[in-house]
Amino acid sequence: VANINKATEGKDEVPILDLMESAIEAGPGFRNSGGGHYNHAFFWSEMAPPDEAAKTKPSEQLQSLIDKSFGSTDEMKAAFEARAAPGAVFGSGWVWVCVNQAGDELKLVGTPNQDNPLMKGAVEEGIIFPILGLDVWEHAYYLKYQNR
Repeated sequence: VANINKATEGKDEVPILDLMESAIEAGPGFRNSGGGHYNHAFFWSEMAPPDEAAKTKPSEQLQSLIDKSFGSTDEMKAAFEARAAPGAVFGSGWVWVCVNQAGDELKLVGTPNQDNPLMKGAVEEGIIFPILGLDVWEHAYYLKYQNR
């Protein structure tokens, strides 16, 4: 957070979400530090205790998009797990489930480092809206696999 604060010092205060669209062109302070802050804040906000998560079901609208886009929830999970598996992403990055601009389809995308789908130029689909994100940087699985 310190580096995004430095990058925005002396400028009008803008919500972090609003900074994401132009973060790549704005430079490393916005792209790396701002993206890292947004991505991790988003990641932690989507978490729930296992007992609560087990009782949670997608809304009818979301379930319809999952079925249309992936075939089923299990197929979406399998595709997401494959995209996020150790070795599937080189180095640091994120895997995202996103809603397209029209709001009628879900997309599974990956971004490098601290980029996210809200940044212009981060994914080929243009700006799309994340609903689930996973940090696949080495630290997320290193202790379990230790490069084996």
